[in-house]
Formats: sequence, structure tokens, C-alpha cells
Amino acid sequence: MEKSIMVKAPATISNLNCGFDVIGLALNEPFDILELELTEKSGIEITGIKGCAGLSQDPDKNVVGAVLRAALDRAGSRNGFRVKIEKGIRPGSGIGSSGASAAAAAFAASHLLGDFFSPVEQVMLAMEGERLASGSAHADNVAPALFGGITLVRSYEPLDIVELHVPQELFCVVIHPECEIKTSVARGLLDREIPLATAVRQWGNLAGLVAGLYREDYELIGRSLVDFVAEPKRSVLIKGFDQLKKSALKCGALGVGISGSGPSVFALCKGGDCAETVLEGMSETMRSIGIVFDAYLSPVSGQGAHICQKIMPE
Repeated sequence: MEKSIMVKAPATISNLNCGFDVIGLALNEPFDILELELTEKSGIEITGIKGCAGLSQDPDKNVVGAVLRAALDRAGSRNGFRVKIEKGIRPGSGIGSSGASAAAAAFAASHLLGDFFSPVEQVMLAMEGERLASGSAHADNVAPALFGGITLVRSYEPLDIVELHVPQELFCVVIHPECEIKTSVARGLLDREIPLATAVRQWGNLAGLVAGLYREDYELIGRSLVDFVAEPKRSVLIKGFDQLKKSALKCGALGVGISGSGPSVFALCKGGDCAETVLEGMSETMRSIGIVFDAYLSPVSGQGAHICQKIMPE
């Protein structure tokens, strides 16, 4: 049995407007990397965190620690873990920072414990990290971070993950303003109950999105990327959101929305050329309103958490 492993897990876009807490997709970049070692000594030790000085090395306060502890407990193992974390995804970005770390930890722990956990059980482990990060054990980031592609959480009890078809020409543009929105704060803005008429409109769009993905009907995908639940409450937290959305749609995006809890804003596009045009348009909008930002352009990544060969510097 291997004693150490290095694992990479990707950023993700969750919700996709109409699928709050149930749908998400994986990006090629950015990503988090974990170096995990199985130890004879019990307990969990985080020996270093690169790329984010504000994260705690206390395993009880870090999503990686929460996932690794759950893995040991559920496997009935008396071993421990020593881990180094390299954060390529900034916390509070809205593109699955906690989800990527949690997914990488679940994948790596399962591997070092003799492939003890099934893919769905790895999602359940990673959800414990999300529980610590946001107070809610949601799977719409960790599922695509583990599986790659586009995933649907059909049910939470019991957990049922469905891998959806990915249209060949589907590209993603992400604009990440240089600010942070905590998932727990963004969740607190949402109504606990919604009118039936609103729910029906949202269900229709989610069904339309899934149908559009399978049919590779990009116009149907675009018509379905409408959010009646979270965006009306959360968009006020993102400076320039309305301008960004207008700019992206004018440049040919299929649809635009808030990635996860924000502040990142995503646009889905048909083809790489359109995505390049949308990226430039959204970037110009951000520059015009004076907001520092990062930008990403990516196809939907077919690869989730996986073993990598990168050597993490000391």
C-alpha cells in the first residue's frame, strides 16, 4: 500500500443559475494540490499551506482536516495523515475553493487507505469539508471536483450523483473580482421558502438545461440559464454584476450568472472563439469600472481529482 500521494482537484462552477445546490461543472484551472502521507501515528497534521496565508493549519478548522478525520473514522483506521496544501483557488472566490480542497482530500485519503471508498462515498467525505466551510454539506462543487464534467445531485438522501452529457463546444468564462464573499453569508441572504410559482419556473429551467446538454441544443441551454432563486438576492453583493451580464450577453454568451455564492461571475459560450470574445468584453467592463480581477477561460474539464506528479516546493 502506498504511503504518500499528490493529488490535484479543479475549480468548479456550481448552481449554473437554475440548479441551486444540485448542479456543477469542472474547469481546467485554477486548481488545488494536496500532498498527503499516511502515518503510523494517529491524528492529522497540516504541515504547511501555500498560496493562502489566512487558512488555519488547525485540522479542526480546515476543510482538509475535516475530510481526513471523517475518512479515518469511517474506515475504522488507527493511522493518521500528514498533509501539505497548495491553494491555487482563493477562498471565497465562488469557484469551489473549499470544494477542491475537500475533493482532493477525499480522493487522496481513499487511495492511501486502499481505495476504501467508492466515488459516491468520496463525495460524502468531501461534503464534510463543505459542512465546516459553509454550515451546509452541499455536493454541487465537490461532485464535479471529483468526477469532472457536469454533475447533477439527483438526491441528497440517499446521495445520488448523475454524470451529465457535456456538449463538445461548451466553454466557460469566469471573472473573479478581487474580493471575497463567504458562502455562509451568501446563504444567509436566501429565503428559506419560495412561492410555488417561482419553484415551477426554476424546475422548468433546470429540466431545460439538462435536456439542452444532452441534445447539444445551445439555444435551449441559453434559455434555461435563468435564476429566480439566488441571483435576485445575491447579485447586490457583486459590484458591476449587471454591467458584466449585459456585456457578456452582448458579446454572444449563452447565459451569465453568479458562480456559486460569488463574487465570481461565469458565462457559458458556444465555441472557443465566442468565449474569447466574451472574455475580452467582460474584462473591458471590469477595467472600465475600476475593479481588479482574475479571468479564466476553459472548456468543461473531463478530469476531476487525480494523481499528479508535481513536486511541491518546501
